[in-house]
Amino acid sequence: MTTFRYVFGSLVAMFISYPAFAQDLEFVLINMSGYTLVEFYTSPEDVASWEEDVLGNDVLESGYTLKITVADGRSQCVYDMLMVFDDGDRLEDTVDMCELGSYTIQ
Repeated sequence: MTTFRYVFGSLVAMFISYPAFAQDLEFVLINMSGYTLVEFYTSPEDVASWEEDVLGNDVLESGYTLKITVADGRSQCVYDMLMVFDDGDRLEDTVDMCELGSYTIQ
């Protein structure tokens, strides 16, 4: 019985001591806004500044989709998003990316 407790205790300690493994967050961004998306930013909800523009030099025209991968090494799910369109309008939203399969801009 003592051996079992020792092995079980060691296994529990091993799993508790390892940090949660981060996973890439993926979803499909669908632009049905009628405007071209020229900038798209994401950052974890608890971060006060925006990460770099996910689109880079690309744009996402209305009627098109794009697979987005957030591979920032973090292990959280709730992210803020900022979308900037070619007419200057901005849209902000907060989503649970672990539960998000797709996001439609309308």
